[in-house]
Amino acid sequence: MKIATAAYPLDWLDSWSQYEDKIAHWVSDAAGQGADLLVFPEYGAMELCTLAGANVAADLEQSLHAVSDRMEPVHDLHQKLAAEHGVYILGASAPVNDGYDRPVNRATLYAPNGKRGHQDKQIMTRFERDPWNVVPGDGLQIFETELGKIGILICYDSEFPLLGRALSECEILLVPSCTEALSGYWRVRIGAMARALENQCVSAMASLVGEAPWSEAVDMNTGMGGIFGPPDTGFPMTGVLAEGTLNHPGWTYAEVDMDAVAHVRADGVVLNRTHWEEQDSRVNSVTNSLV
Repeated sequence: MKIATAAYPLDWLDSWSQYEDKIAHWVSDAAGQGADLLVFPEYGAMELCTLAGANVAADLEQSLHAVSDRMEPVHDLHQKLAAEHGVYILGASAPVNDGYDRPVNRATLYAPNGKRGHQDKQIMTRFERDPWNVVPGDGLQIFETELGKIGILICYDSEFPLLGRALSECEILLVPSCTEALSGYWRVRIGAMARALENQCVSAMASLVGEAPWSEAVDMNTGMGGIFGPPDTGFPMTGVLAEGTLNHPGWTYAEVDMDAVAHVRADGVVLNRTHWEEQDSRVNSVTNSLV
């Protein structure tokens, strides 16, 4: 299978058809290169708030709800493109009002057979907590697909090992991200690579890139696409299957062999995933010593 992961720039949109054309072009481009799974970044849907005008786009509270109000046609568009091109698409995450007191940060996975599922962010960043007041949503999901078992850790979630461990059945972890600074990009990338190491799987990171001066929330974005595996049998010695160019919009592609995931889990040089539980007895026996 082939994974395409995006370095995606936000645009000011003057019409819904402009957004339709943009997403259709991105999906067509990746599908035309033979991609089976397309990964868009965290908060890539925030560009939809520009359709409500400059005042709404610039307002933290109003912009959340302006995006949420657009999500049904967004779902229809992505579902149509997934079926048309025969691909799986992880759509850019969006703030969604779904029965919670406050919006949640939700990424939706669209299958070519017309089905879809979603993953909500679990642990909120400082900005999401205050001043944005975006809250955690539904729990972690494992998606059974024709490509294999897929899990999603949205940006900051990738930095927490126990969340990754809860998805240890997955062969593929998707990490859509939105990071302002280079340091933030590397925090998420290190998390994505660490989860691939621990679970002996493939992780695919997508990033927002460039400036969006019309929004306080996503005004500056740094990153690139990247696809990682364990630096072990059947994978590159660096663990890097592919990486893009920093802040350069476009797709990053990697061929991924699910048999290689099964093999490294069964007979790698190390067996992190199998040996994970051996930590329990060791951490429970910590003692204090004076030297």
